[in-house]
Amino acid sequence: MIKILGVALLGIASASTACGIGAKTLFDKTIPRQDVLRVDINEMADMKKWEEYKKIIVPNREWLTAQNLEHITIKSFDGLTLHADYFPAETESNKLVICNHGYTGSGISNCSSISVFFHKLGYDCLIVDHRAHGKSEGDYVGFGILDRYDCREWIKYIDKRFHNSKKIVLYGVSMGATTSLMTAGFKDLSASVKAIVSDCAFTSPYNVFAHILKRDYHLMPFPIMNINDMMCRKKAGYGFSDYSTIDAVKNTKIPILFIHGKEDDFVPLYMTKQNYEACNSPKDIYIVENAGHGAAYYENPLVCEEKIKSFLDKYIR
Repeated sequence: MIKILGVALLGIASASTACGIGAKTLFDKTIPRQDVLRVDINEMADMKKWEEYKKIIVPNREWLTAQNLEHITIKSFDGLTLHADYFPAETESNKLVICNHGYTGSGISNCSSISVFFHKLGYDCLIVDHRAHGKSEGDYVGFGILDRYDCREWIKYIDKRFHNSKKIVLYGVSMGATTSLMTAGFKDLSASVKAIVSDCAFTSPYNVFAHILKRDYHLMPFPIMNINDMMCRKKAGYGFSDYSTIDAVKNTKIPILFIHGKEDDFVPLYMTKQNYEACNSPKDIYIVENAGHGAAYYENPLVCEEKIKSFLDKYIR
């Protein structure tokens, strides 16, 4: 009996050690700043398709970076210097979009095409770099939990600079979409925010990591996610379940357009459907056939643009 118990305890200890190593590996791979990528982008996107999408992305990025962009910095609630590029409309406008990019990206790299589209609609564009991305400071990725506070600071900056004259749209893709939706949950959010366009948001960091663990490693969240959560709370200052988009959309009156690619296997479609069902404000949903993660706009730009325009025209005058 003692021998059997000893073997069992050894097995538990070995499993515990393996879970600890797995949790640290997941943390080290995803949460610290990634100026040199530690994730395999192929896990998130169909790279053959993205080669086609680049025919849209590259000309727009080249055109945008050739414009006279104003570089702006603000301070985050925890003292980081955050960076963004401001691109005004051709003529004076009372409409402005804040563009929030995805994980491992930056404002200009991820949001050039959508910014060009909004510019053509007569919007000013504020193209931000999230904390620990691009030119912005930060050692750890916020995954929307911290970035929502940063987004609120950008909104305050716009309100102050333009004397509350701008009607603001929050646009985001992937982590940027999660950030946009979570920002909507602030009870003290500026009334200047009139609408949100959310493209493939995950509901929380915990949920998206749990999905990846199951998809790629056939593992249940417990106990790896619990250990990882403790690491993140200690080093980055937040936990993976501290907030969710579900909590936010239940408690906002801001109109939201939800977009998602039907073939997204990184952030599954059901997360956007959960957001849509939980949302109590005016809403619409656009599911794009044959589109993977973050690819809804590029799979059919003209249709996507018309969906965005017709939705925003209801709320932005």
